[in-house]
Amino acid sequence: MLPVLLCEDMCSQMAIVAARAHSHPMSEASIKSCFGHLYTSFGIIEDDSLCGFAILHQIFEDATLMDICVDPKSQGKGFGKALLTAVIAASKEKGAEVLLLEVRQSGTTARALYESLGFEITGVRKGYYKTQTGAEDAVLMQLSF
Repeated sequence: MLPVLLCEDMCSQMAIVAARAHSHPMSEASIKSCFGHLYTSFGIIEDDSLCGFAILHQIFEDATLMDICVDPKSQGKGFGKALLTAVIAASKEKGAEVLLLEVRQSGTTARALYESLGFEITGVRKGYYKTQTGAEDAVLMQLSF
């Protein structure tokens, strides 16, 4: 399944997927704010249902993966890799020199995916992500083009 471009009318479905995939998801209002000329959103749709999405933010040569998630019931099908590959291709096409992201320290599966596509760890943000009991570090990663 190939990713498709998403439009703003998909925000409520994106929020549902985010709520299923993340312990502290972006709100629907935050997702809605990620539509406009600096953003590109990709989705995987299967059987008329959104299974996952990725949001890319790009200003000139700096691109950032704002969010990427796959509904838990659709994980393990390669959708995350397909979404990330679409984000990388779009970043390159728009002239990015670097693609940045943050990932939870505990997100070992996500980190393995990022590393498999050439991302490198560049740092850590202490206590960046909320957890049920406090906070968790964010691992900073980048892919240079």
